[in-house]
Amino acid sequence: MTDGIPHGPGADRPKEHPPFWVGTLYFAEGFPYSLVRQISTVYFKDFGASLQAVGLTSLYGLPWVLKFAWAPLADAFATKRRWLLGAEALLAATALVMAGAASTTAALQTGAAVFLIIAFLSATHDIAVDGYYLEALDKRRQAQFVGVQAMAYRLALIVGGGGVVWFSGIAGWGPGFVLGAAVLAGLFAFHAAFLPKVEVPRAPFRSLALEMVRWRRARWILLAALGAAGLWALSKWEPAGRFLEPLRPAAERVGVPGLIATALLLMLLGFLVNLPRLKRRLYASDSFYARAFVDYLDQPRIGVILAFLVLNRTGESFLLAMVYPLLKDLGIGRAQYGLIYGTFGIAASILGSIVGGIIIGKVGLRRAAWPLVLFQNVPNLLYAVLAAIFLGGFPVTPLGSSPTLPVVGAFVVMEAFGAGMGTAFFLVFIMRTCKPGHSSAHMATATSVMNVSSTLAGVGSGFLANWLGFPLFFAFTFLATVPAMSLVPFLPHLGEGKG
Repeated sequence: MTDGIPHGPGADRPKEHPPFWVGTLYFAEGFPYSLVRQISTVYFKDFGASLQAVGLTSLYGLPWVLKFAWAPLADAFATKRRWLLGAEALLAATALVMAGAASTTAALQTGAAVFLIIAFLSATHDIAVDGYYLEALDKRRQAQFVGVQAMAYRLALIVGGGGVVWFSGIAGWGPGFVLGAAVLAGLFAFHAAFLPKVEVPRAPFRSLALEMVRWRRARWILLAALGAAGLWALSKWEPAGRFLEPLRPAAERVGVPGLIATALLLMLLGFLVNLPRLKRRLYASDSFYARAFVDYLDQPRIGVILAFLVLNRTGESFLLAMVYPLLKDLGIGRAQYGLIYGTFGIAASILGSIVGGIIIGKVGLRRAAWPLVLFQNVPNLLYAVLAAIFLGGFPVTPLGSSPTLPVVGAFVVMEAFGAGMGTAFFLVFIMRTCKPGHSSAHMATATSVMNVSSTLAGVGSGFLANWLGFPLFFAFTFLATVPAMSLVPFLPHLGEGKG
């Protein structure tokens, strides 16, 4: 093991020819995500759910925010290959259950529960896929194929969110989910036959059940369940409801995901303040959970790493939430927006990720850092210019007419291409913070931390845009990237390896 990666009988194969499995794995990662996050809103609305209930489908995103909580299991038991194959088989079976549920009189209630199961299985599959990618490829190849990841994942969102919805509109929801199950079953069969075995097996799966029923582990699950039940009971208690009534409008605006993201951010700040004490306590524990997290915390400049993970996507998250409202005010219709952003924008983003990955593979992460980060963030100002020219703002007088479709398309493509290049840098940096032996837990922890500010930025974007106006708001989205950029010179891991 010269590169810190366990090598098995098929270890050489993915290093020589990785694209065939990188593409299919990340297509398999994106496809069930699209079933939950894109299709659930259409499904709920189709079956007559209220707007409030449709809005609650955002809760299905929580497993991806909280996946760090069970990610260490994929490192401690069996192999990531077995975890991802098991998740794919269960996802295919659950999609078939969903097809049956859509044909019952309780399609809404049953579907809501099955969507939640799919969300947890899909988040678990993500944990295993990311861990497998880190175990199977050396650092240069990890960087080189981030563009393939992005392309496959985006295609999966298009096939799932667009293709399955289109087919279900013709044939019905039952056949639509049967089609989804067939896609997942085909991916499972392909990966079972061709995905190389590159890992040294850990503890067998059967020991996982014994580990989970140990009181030291189970008590936290029990406490969490009791806490959730207590909060639910408190919400139904009339005196408590009257006491909390003044807070209700703010809570409804922020939403449950925003409240959870706020809680996670406060927890993260608490961890940073108490980091030395926390590390001592984790070191004293013999738990594989503790070892996974202390191994992540025990790296140089961990405070800088965590701050960068939180801050890096903030400006982009503010921007993405308000792009369509801006373009709508500029006279761009929904169909035109779908063509520009859903076709040319996605293509530009994929191309940017591929180019960014190639650059990192050629010159290394340190030399690529500033060009890619600037390519990601400076184009935010393009939307500020667009809004100022056609809506007025700064010292600019509005032109008084809507921009042409090619002009808007050029702005969207330039911003999306830059965002793709920045994503390549960010993904490779996250991979560098993950250590062999705990790759799944570390990747899940990093991506969960990353999602905290993204959720909060999406929640607050509408209020800021309404207060500042579009020109100043999009200028602010660039300013929101400055704190993360100021941390780039202090980031560790940039000089490791060539890629």
